[in-house]
Amino acid sequence: MAKNLVIVESPSKAATIKKFLGSSYEVVASNGHVRDLPKSQLGIDIENDFEPKYITIRGKGELLAKLRREVKKADKIYLATDPDREGEAISWHLAAALKLDQKNTKRITFNEITKNAVKQSIKQARSIDMDLVDAQQARRVLDRLVGYQISPVLWVKVKRGLSAGRVQSVALRIIADREEEINAFIPQEYWTMSGEFQIAGEKKTVNAEFYGTREKKMAIHSEEQLDSILKKLKNARFHVSDLKEKERMKKSPLPFTTSTLQQEAAKSLNFSTQKTMRLAQGLYEGFAIKGRGTVGLITYLRTDSTRISDDAKQMAYDYIEENYGTEYQAVSERAAQSKKKIQDAHEAIRPTYVDITPAMVKDTLSRDHFRLYQLIWKRFLASRMAPAKLVTATAKIDSGEYRFTTSASKVAFAGYLSVYQTDEDKIEKKVLPKKLSVGTELLAKDFEKKQHFTQPPAHFTEASLVKTLEELGIGRPSTYAPTISTIINRHYVAKEQKNLYITELGEVVNSIMKKSFASIVDVNFTAYMEGLLDRVEDGLVKWKTVVENFYPDLHEAVEIAQRELEEVKIEDEVTDVLCEECGRNMVVKYGPHGKFLACPGFPDCRNTKPYLEKIGVACPKCGDDIVGRKTKKGRRYFGCIRYPDCDFVSWQKPSAQKCPKCGGAMVEKGNKVVCMDEQCGYVQQKTKEKK
Repeated sequence: MAKNLVIVESPSKAATIKKFLGSSYEVVASNGHVRDLPKSQLGIDIENDFEPKYITIRGKGELLAKLRREVKKADKIYLATDPDREGEAISWHLAAALKLDQKNTKRITFNEITKNAVKQSIKQARSIDMDLVDAQQARRVLDRLVGYQISPVLWVKVKRGLSAGRVQSVALRIIADREEEINAFIPQEYWTMSGEFQIAGEKKTVNAEFYGTREKKMAIHSEEQLDSILKKLKNARFHVSDLKEKERMKKSPLPFTTSTLQQEAAKSLNFSTQKTMRLAQGLYEGFAIKGRGTVGLITYLRTDSTRISDDAKQMAYDYIEENYGTEYQAVSERAAQSKKKIQDAHEAIRPTYVDITPAMVKDTLSRDHFRLYQLIWKRFLASRMAPAKLVTATAKIDSGEYRFTTSASKVAFAGYLSVYQTDEDKIEKKVLPKKLSVGTELLAKDFEKKQHFTQPPAHFTEASLVKTLEELGIGRPSTYAPTISTIINRHYVAKEQKNLYITELGEVVNSIMKKSFASIVDVNFTAYMEGLLDRVEDGLVKWKTVVENFYPDLHEAVEIAQRELEEVKIEDEVTDVLCEECGRNMVVKYGPHGKFLACPGFPDCRNTKPYLEKIGVACPKCGDDIVGRKTKKGRRYFGCIRYPDCDFVSWQKPSAQKCPKCGGAMVEKGNKVVCMDEQCGYVQQKTKEKK
């Protein structure tokens, strides 16, 4: 019997596939990449048409020797790495490293690890797709050129060990720009009012919100304005001027893509993007399910397509009919709207078998694997179900020129909501009194007024950053998680609760990148480069052409930055703080979280301490100095030097000016100085410093 060898990336994937193929197939794992560019040098021959120099990854020699022994025994070799650019590149590297004969070597791909999918892929075996390989080579070479040529500039300017990346630097800039928006935001005061109304002769009351006049919605900017409205409404008569009931459809959601899965897992399960991808990889590679054997539970996890195969649709419709009824089946298809290229060779992320319900696998999976599988299963089933029907009743309550409105919704037909609900899908249970009708007279029992202040843009979370990167066309499904983990692990960004904050170190790196490498951190340019990589994948552009056109501008920017840095000798800043251990004046150094004080006598004296930079402003509580501080994760804030005896803190930099309106402390926000007391709300332009 002919011996067939199948090579995959991971041992768990190998174990699952082996059970499908039988004794005539041997399945082995490469444990990911076997070749890469060298770490110790650029590894790209710029003079020789940007030819990459690939070497065996350290520690993979023994594994390659084992794979070569298996290859010698086999008549046919199938390369079954993941169905994307990176998977295609791994297969190409394996073919090169193992010196495989093209005649008996084939490439197979499958979107799900099931018996049918794997066996079908062998029938459809093909050659390695060099367009896919070249698209991945282009990305790898571009990233290497940026990283290895810009990072040394950061080492000279800031500290060794820092890194710049083509996509990570743009992600850092996006976070930094949002932080600037937040810091420059000036809150605006506004007021809202609600009224409690009673139907004459009834005990039930109706709560309604102030809308404005009968003609248009009105914003209330001050308490004085609101009080003048209340004065006119005193002893006024109210009546229902309009009452409408409207049915609306709430569309079922699309099945998950990589991006939407990461976003929803972050919001509903509090998973980081990296954790979501790790768990999804496990679900894709397979588990032993009682009564079903070992099976991959979900389809391939790196995709930006919402397409579903006909077989999967039919499975879902059969399940819905059997468990919910035909009226719950979706009648028409909903398509995703997108301007960018979709990798439609893949499906959306879905369960491989919809009849393997979350309840069936709960005892088999870890808690987190189960929670993620349940989320994917419910979302997929919901995507094949009918929309929900809601009935909304809206009432307009008028008195003279002013109007209040109230509404209530109820679910007329649950549709997909019977399976899957997000926070946005939750409907507040509220019912309008049955006796409410047009012309009904109402008595105003009470009015409640509330003061509000407009809120700044929200800090990015991992979920909202992934959404923004996708919308801007930066990166691809496989890059979101590693990009975010890199900027967090490098301490350029701190994650506190769910929010992402730029650190002092991140501010320094972003500032250098914006000044010296503007095109690298330009959002539009990065999106344009992603488009070029797609064209390489489609076979329309040669990958080396992309690199050739990109490199001259990068090289010029690096040379200019190096020249400018050479002109400025960067020395450690000496402070007046004495080292307690040896008496030397301590100097300012950069560490993983930003600046710190260190003894210049290193390595003889290893004393270090936090760097508290005085900003020249007195604490409004105790009069001592305010200093710049950092949270444990590196986020910058300002506080009193006498902490914990004095607890004054501020995220914004305090100003030496006192508020001329209330005498309170003020802080800097962009080019303005504002009172810390929102109730006061005083704002003025920042005084320009004299040169």
